[in-house]
Amino acid sequence: MKLVRFKTNNQEAQYGWIHQEKVGLIQGDPFGEFQRLDATILLTDLELLLPCQPSKIIAVGRNYPEHAAEMNAVLPTYPLLFLKPPSALITNGEPIQLPGQSNQVEHEAELAVVVAKESKNLDKDNVKDAIFGYTVANDITARDLQAIDGQWTRAKGFDSFCPLGPWIDTQFDPSDAMISCHVNQALRQMGSTKDMTFKPDQLLIFISSIMTLYPGDVILTGTPPGVGPLTEGDLVTVHIDGLGSLVNPVRKSE
Repeated sequence: MKLVRFKTNNQEAQYGWIHQEKVGLIQGDPFGEFQRLDATILLTDLELLLPCQPSKIIAVGRNYPEHAAEMNAVLPTYPLLFLKPPSALITNGEPIQLPGQSNQVEHEAELAVVVAKESKNLDKDNVKDAIFGYTVANDITARDLQAIDGQWTRAKGFDSFCPLGPWIDTQFDPSDAMISCHVNQALRQMGSTKDMTFKPDQLLIFISSIMTLYPGDVILTGTPPGVGPLTEGDLVTVHIDGLGSLVNPVRKSE
């Protein structure tokens, strides 16, 4: 099932489910008890919002060996974690803003996991139940600031540095899906989720041993090789086969 969060006619945000380019309302809590109504609203008539509202965004560095190699970095022996603030989130179609502090902002196409329920100390027997679904993400990074600072909060945390969406797919299979990134229709990145060092299940087990996860929390699972610079006027498309596309223009910060 594909779920979207949207609004119409300046109404409050609502959740819906997609069926053949139409959307049906969801009554109740999509992370708990809910009922699906008939799909009668055209998807094109809706203003799509962020597909979830996470309390935190946990990201994983160097989770694809070829990306670690292009960064001249060693492979981590356990998941290399960092946080992005929820204020970095934008949805499909919203602009990535280039901050004046950086001269080297880059794209990082990623698969994102959405957490289903409050979870702590997950194990291999219950981790599947903690995954609500998957969506598309772009871990925008100020590469020059990342090198200067040593730690990554500033480089990863600017407003608009976490495009996410446009929906959550609760039945997506993450075992071998192609991830690509095009900038102005030129292919920059391509790789398969099968090349991850740490798979989504392993990541949730590890992360939940450190911090409690809550419904709607987002885990960014790392990027394949081919990261590169963005400039004003670019159009960035992250696509994951079987999941969808996330498209964002690039603008200078005002």
